[in-house]
Amino acid sequence: MKNRVLLENYFLPGDLERLIGVFVDFYNNRRYHESLDKHTPADVYHGRGAKILKMREEIKKQTIRKRRLQHQSAAAKTETEIEPEPPLRKRLSSPKYSDDGHPRSAF
Repeated sequence: MKNRVLLENYFLPGDLERLIGVFVDFYNNRRYHESLDKHTPADVYHGRGAKILKMREEIKKQTIRKRRLQHQSAAAKTETEIEPEPPLRKRLSSPKYSDDGHPRSAF
């Protein structure tokens, strides 16, 4: 906040008041605070913290379950579908190397 106030010029007091109001709204309602267990001050003030933690835990469980299923599905596919090895790439021909990839002699 301090950097923004110092960097911008405010010609009317209302401009500065509006910016401070926007910052306070962001700080209290949108910014997650590590010291508040990743909650906003408004969430803690209104008692929504426990409900939010419960929802986050449920989302985490669902995500882990989904990732395990995806991993098991991918592992089962690779076990049943053995893919052939890709063909070897030919080396680009150059004056230093012969077609078989060995250095050319200087003679």
